[in-house]
Amino acid sequence: MAEGAAEENDQPGSAAARSRLAQWVRDYSRLPGIPDEFLGPDGAPRAVWSRFLDAFGALAPDEIERRFGMADRHLREAGVTYRAPGDSADRPWSLSHLPLLIDEADWKQLSAGITQRAELLELVLRDIYGEGRLVAEGALPAAAIAGSPEYLRPVCGVPPPGGRYLSIYAADVGRGPDGRWWVLGDRTQAPSGAGYALENRLVLSRAFSDLYKSMNVPRVAPFFEAFRDSLRARADRDEPRIGVLTPGSFSETYFEHATLARYLGFLLVEGDDLAVSDNRVHIRTVAGLKRLDVLLRRVDSNSLDPLELDASSHLGVPGLIDVLRKDGVVVANMPGSGVLEARALLGFLPALSRRLLGEELKMPHIATWWCGQRNARDEVLSRLDEVAIEGAYRRGVPGFERSGPVLASELDAAGRQRLVDAIGARGMDYVGQEVVRLSTMPVWEHGQLTPRPFVLRVFAAATPDGWAIMPGGFCRIAEQPDARAVSMGDGARAADVWVVSEKQVSTATLLPATDKVRIRRIAGVLPSRAADNLFWLGRYLERAEATLRLVRALGSPSGPNKGTAASLQSSERIQRMLVAWGAISQTSRTAQGRIVAEALQSPERFGSALSLVRAAQRTATSLRERLSPDAWQVITEMAERLAYEVEDDDSVVSAAELTLQELASFAGLAQENMNRAAGWRFLDIGRRTERAINTTRFARQFAYDEAGDEDLDILLTLVDSQITYRSRYLLAPILAPVRDLAVLDGYNPRSVAFQVATLNEHIAALPSLKEHGLIEKPQRLAVAVQAMLATAEAGKLEVKTLFALEQDLLSLAEAIGLHYFPHGPNASRPEKLTGLA
Repeated sequence: MAEGAAEENDQPGSAAARSRLAQWVRDYSRLPGIPDEFLGPDGAPRAVWSRFLDAFGALAPDEIERRFGMADRHLREAGVTYRAPGDSADRPWSLSHLPLLIDEADWKQLSAGITQRAELLELVLRDIYGEGRLVAEGALPAAAIAGSPEYLRPVCGVPPPGGRYLSIYAADVGRGPDGRWWVLGDRTQAPSGAGYALENRLVLSRAFSDLYKSMNVPRVAPFFEAFRDSLRARADRDEPRIGVLTPGSFSETYFEHATLARYLGFLLVEGDDLAVSDNRVHIRTVAGLKRLDVLLRRVDSNSLDPLELDASSHLGVPGLIDVLRKDGVVVANMPGSGVLEARALLGFLPALSRRLLGEELKMPHIATWWCGQRNARDEVLSRLDEVAIEGAYRRGVPGFERSGPVLASELDAAGRQRLVDAIGARGMDYVGQEVVRLSTMPVWEHGQLTPRPFVLRVFAAATPDGWAIMPGGFCRIAEQPDARAVSMGDGARAADVWVVSEKQVSTATLLPATDKVRIRRIAGVLPSRAADNLFWLGRYLERAEATLRLVRALGSPSGPNKGTAASLQSSERIQRMLVAWGAISQTSRTAQGRIVAEALQSPERFGSALSLVRAAQRTATSLRERLSPDAWQVITEMAERLAYEVEDDDSVVSAAELTLQELASFAGLAQENMNRAAGWRFLDIGRRTERAINTTRFARQFAYDEAGDEDLDILLTLVDSQITYRSRYLLAPILAPVRDLAVLDGYNPRSVAFQVATLNEHIAALPSLKEHGLIEKPQRLAVAVQAMLATAEAGKLEVKTLFALEQDLLSLAEAIGLHYFPHGPNASRPEKLTGLA
């Protein structure tokens, strides 16, 4: 009987589930006079929410918390982040644990409005940058367009390669007081949020997989597939190369750029990765220049070409606009499309819809008056306490510090007069907008449902068959209960959006049918910047490992701290190395107790293990589209572990050993899981180069001509060769055998000779950049070093020889950078710029 009762409690529609639902409804306090997505006009949950909560309520409270914890853990482990304007560091992504639910009938109406609006804006752009009839015939004021910094004269009269100004469009919408969806703003520049919407869906569908399936939520994969295929179709060759142009890892939404590139199979590129040649855009790769056919930009239009647009920009590609004129590359969205984001144009769209489409707008937007026209300006000034004042072209109000809109009713007398004077003096810079109170949705807080205002961003992609609408979108929830549209700030959390259907949905994915796939085995394209970052990621991690080994050797109970003269001398040598490497300060050597802690986790010392791992983490951030989630998680965990304050030397040693294990895990992931293409080679080249340099330095310090047992024993520990030495010699450490094992033994994977031999293999496998057929400088240096090591004798390996070897290895590292990462004026360039794939 008890067994059956327990089973009943776990079923949707059970007494327990109904009780929980009734309690949640009683606790839910809808904001008065404001539409709500959860409760209908009658105060009862809407059908779509009843269906969801009936199944949700069947979960026990501890199971609900476990699922929420699973979602949070996935976000943390996947490293989902964003950067708010003005932030110097990334913030963790905040995701609401409940989705926004929209029923299928409601979604059809919303989709129809978005489709119509996208088509209208495409036609307006064609006219603005084409024939210009709308301005000539008085349908649009010229000042409303020319006043926008996003109106780009250099692209006037340039037909968009591929035939479309807008490849992707988004609208921010909310449900207004009449229960209808209202447009709050258009996103035509480079709409963000689609990648985050994808991540939100992955997280929540995993945490509540059964519930997700039972609600028949359409997948977002077909939308991305249609978008990807439409970009491919606009290129002028069958298998185009597509890149996502990002401002870089300091962008507010860099994580999204990397997510889209990885999910869609595109290359993630920055402006420095691209070059113009023969009226085409090319990617700088380690194999020379490779043609790029389509550019999905995430850089503002005015920053795309310093030759014709903003000359101070370092984000774009010199000559890109001229390539567009000559139909040499497809750019999505077309430069200049951001002009339609200006609030100044909102008031003209209803008339433009009737003119260009022959129909009324299916979805209204916030009533907006552009103060560049006398009648509208007078209307705004007469109703100043009833409207919100916004900038006509940019976020924020000119002359006021706050980033959002200004409410005259909240200003003092001086501020109010300043606003009136500013509108009167230069009205074209301001708009007045009706203050709309948005609909609320439930969020889960402290075990109950709480109403919060939200804004929904809906995405549309242009395809040969019309506009495809993402079934769902990117939802932003305000942290405060104030439901005015003007109060939605940057401190919001996100939510997944579920369009709930009565019918079973398709299980489409981005994987094509097997009979349509052409088998290929190619190494792929590696931009020089990515190769540079992989190279330095390997070097930073190897430097961190060397520092950790020194910390462990110095802090270990069996280390050089036994009080004997030899032990003290060995300890002194380790400390000198830590000072030289920037892990500790010179003054720290007088405070013996905290030397190892400083070397482990001082954020001020550039050579500490913490600083080096953080440098690796920053470098890895620029490689998010190339690193697996497991690899990223290992790097993140190392940084978190080293940042945690240790209490004593034992804790330092323990933290160092655990971090060394994590470094070994990363090396294993790279060795076993990375494709053996150029990216893996450059990561391994960085590791091998740095390990060879560090091992040579270790040998110089601890295998000098008069080295005793203590120093030689430390060297064997630092190069992880104690077991090999003792099994081979059965003797206490002796200078010549130790030198041979650490420096010359090609069988020892920690020796200098092993690293150099591996470097030679990697460099020989990399593409040649010159056509003269001669051996190039990196390989010439590597071969010379390998020959020296192969012919050297351990008994004659003096300290000065080791010093010369260290300098040769440093020269080799520099030559690799100059040859394959062409950033500086003296860097090697490929002789053959065209004719490459």
